[in-house]
Amino acid sequence: MKIELDKTYNPREVETKWYEIWERSGYFQPKIDPRKKPYVVVIPPPNVTGILHMGHALNNTIQDILVRWHRMMGEPTLWVPGTDHAGIATQNVVEKRLAKEGKTRHDFSREEFLKQVWKWKEEHGSTIVRQLRRLGSSCDWSRERFTMDEGLSRAVREAFVTLYEKGLIYQGHYIINWCPRCHTALSDEEAPHKEMEGMLYYIQYPVKGRAGEHVTIATTRPETMLGDTAVAVNPKDERYHHLAKEKLILPLVGRELAVIQDEFVDPDFGSGLVKVTPAHDPNDFEMGKRHNLEFINVMHPDGRMNEKGGKYAGMDRFNARKQIVEDLEAEGLLVKKVSHLHAVGHCYRCHTVIEPYFSKQWFVKMRPLADKAASIVREGKVNFVPDRWTKVYLNWMDGIRDWCISRQIWWGHRIPVWYCEGNAPLPPGGRGIKGEGGNCPPIVSRETPAACPSCGSTNLRQDEDVLDTWFSSWLWPFSTLGWPQKTKDLSYFYPTTDLVTASEIIFFWVARMIMAGSEFMKEPPFSTVNIHGTIRTETGAKMSKSLGNIIDPLDVIEHVGADALRFSLMMITGAGQDAFLSSEKFEIGRNFANKIWNACRFAFLNLKKESFESFDLSDAEIAKLGWVDQWIVAALNQSIEEVNRALESYRFNDACSVLYHFFWHDFCDWYIELTKSSVVSRQSSEKVLLHVLEKSLRLLHPLMPFQTEELWQKIKPISKKPLGETIMTAPWPKADPVKGQEAPLRKARLLKEIVSLLRNFRAEHEIDPKKGIHVVIESEMGTVRELGEEIKLLVQADAVLFQSSPKGYLKAGLVSGAIVYINAKQDIDITKRKKTIAGNITKLESYIRTLESKLANADFKTRAPEAVYQAETDKLQDSKKKLTHFQQEQKALAELG
Repeated sequence: MKIELDKTYNPREVETKWYEIWERSGYFQPKIDPRKKPYVVVIPPPNVTGILHMGHALNNTIQDILVRWHRMMGEPTLWVPGTDHAGIATQNVVEKRLAKEGKTRHDFSREEFLKQVWKWKEEHGSTIVRQLRRLGSSCDWSRERFTMDEGLSRAVREAFVTLYEKGLIYQGHYIINWCPRCHTALSDEEAPHKEMEGMLYYIQYPVKGRAGEHVTIATTRPETMLGDTAVAVNPKDERYHHLAKEKLILPLVGRELAVIQDEFVDPDFGSGLVKVTPAHDPNDFEMGKRHNLEFINVMHPDGRMNEKGGKYAGMDRFNARKQIVEDLEAEGLLVKKVSHLHAVGHCYRCHTVIEPYFSKQWFVKMRPLADKAASIVREGKVNFVPDRWTKVYLNWMDGIRDWCISRQIWWGHRIPVWYCEGNAPLPPGGRGIKGEGGNCPPIVSRETPAACPSCGSTNLRQDEDVLDTWFSSWLWPFSTLGWPQKTKDLSYFYPTTDLVTASEIIFFWVARMIMAGSEFMKEPPFSTVNIHGTIRTETGAKMSKSLGNIIDPLDVIEHVGADALRFSLMMITGAGQDAFLSSEKFEIGRNFANKIWNACRFAFLNLKKESFESFDLSDAEIAKLGWVDQWIVAALNQSIEEVNRALESYRFNDACSVLYHFFWHDFCDWYIELTKSSVVSRQSSEKVLLHVLEKSLRLLHPLMPFQTEELWQKIKPISKKPLGETIMTAPWPKADPVKGQEAPLRKARLLKEIVSLLRNFRAEHEIDPKKGIHVVIESEMGTVRELGEEIKLLVQADAVLFQSSPKGYLKAGLVSGAIVYINAKQDIDITKRKKTIAGNITKLESYIRTLESKLANADFKTRAPEAVYQAETDKLQDSKKKLTHFQQEQKALAELG
């Protein structure tokens, strides 16, 4: 049967065709089968603002491998896709677009601005979804979700109200991380700290009533001194006991400050005295509460000093800092300023230095939730892969703080709290938190209220803030399946199975999902968390647009195809390790894809038989095969077992290595080469070739879905036994070990050793590749003597003889149970070889003397790092081995005359 296959593989044409067929045919959609346990993955929802980057490519390739593998194992397999509304990020994008038109969001009403955002989302929000399709992601797009769709919005309200009713959500004035650029509160995880070179300013505070007497206080943020309401000292610091009943005067302001004692103060930092600014520092906030101090906020939300800043009102915080320092110097109150390296929080979105800010916000009490989530991991109900992340997760849980969930932006889930503006008094005995607009308690409701339940007024105002983006994301594993409704999907597909994500969102997302699953569903949302590494450049730098060192996965797909991208990424990325990437590394996948294509093309061109009943091989059939056919079947079975072990333990690079070695080397380099000769029976090898090829394509499918589908569809008609509609749902290959398969495996290993030895000898001795060589093998092993024809074919030998101590032959080397010789006079230019060896010996002797001198040098031995010293030692040992080899060959050639 003639099978048409283009001479070269065209990935763009193949990939576009098959993805459309897969999606149109519904192959990504699982059917609920109560008899089977499903395999479920939820996608880490990319931001609606996002475009595919290499981190997405890595993450989604891993997920797709797992999904396709389990689908082929016959499990109802669901991969839930979707996108995140990304509150701050999306609002920033739209505000930047408006800025180009000379407008801000405040030129619009809230409703008008949100229309602008929804319009942007409809125009651009599906970009990354289209790009995920190009990668081959086999998500069930019929179940695609968005964190602000109607169902998820209902889930968010349900979660908020439920937690509020349990006393786990509260509102209060606290110090929070505030971004002056984005004008919103941030959680601790959204304000990562970066080391910055700053200044430590030593300022004199006058002692009231003691002319000329001052105390010195060190601070990194002089602008916040305008909000000082006390000075603190450690009660054990005897240097300042005399100040116990004294008052200090706040420089530039003149306010009297009490001296308080608090064990939080570190006597060894600065002067041992600390200014206390409760409204602008989290530690000072706690001291302020302990000592009942006044809280004075001296800044506007945009980082400018407010009216409490006196003459500095209206100045940017950093300009105010500069001016305050100049004024302190002018008054003789600045003692000194010293360079100081300290960690400063930055907004995770716009990278602005955050401001610790006293503000009224909504919070989730995390300790009760965290304790349950920590127990779940400690009890092994959720496992991290690699396991080292378990400790990181538990350490964070132990030190968890309450989660600030309110954000002062417009795009997002608005907080489901309403305030009555009717100003009616509380009824007799009425209780509750006083509303912001009147005396009625706030209304926290799952549904939008029509009237105040306390006074009946319809004059209601909803809280202006929206919820942190992660408040919807932490519900993702069950809200996407229909919660809070009791849907069939939720009942069957929850809990999910695997979560694949990066380490940087363990705290943002993974930990919170475990908390939410435990709280709302009473069981964890997944059983395994697979943490992959970060994509880096070849030198180890993190890829970044600002550094100009990114590799665009879409460019790679355009040039080499999605399969090549996927395979290359997996091949070079160890389990849980960072991937060190360069454009050249995608040649691994491209070359492998070409190898697979060419191997199939060779097989199709050389098929003599029109069809086969099936590609299956019974034990009886295998027993009748020649040893070469038996070997490739055994090697395939061995590879299936190794791939299964690798995938089960999330070692995707090992699975790639096994398949690469088997297909490229065992199947193409050895087996197909042998089938070209009379060594292998043509009649039997055709079926074996198709058996191995078809199973190999199924093994490769999760890694390289497009090409394997194209080739599998070409093979399918040759089998009279139906193989199914698509390779996607074809059964995952099973290893069928046959009794006695070790014998052909051993025989093949021996053949490879002998042939590789002779090929290396040919190359080293510069023997013309077309020249037939004369080989003698000395061995008592019967297996070796059975390999004469195979060796002759693979090394292009004119003769392969078996005898002991042959005369006129040069020893090529030793292999397992055999000594291999080459006819020196017939096959080698002895005169030329002698000159080459003499030159090599001279160079090596000189190099060895240099290394020995270097290693004997006491200064080098003392100063060189251990790894460097060891590397030089290894070079010396390797050089000595080479020298011995050349000296032995020199002697042997001399004896030959």
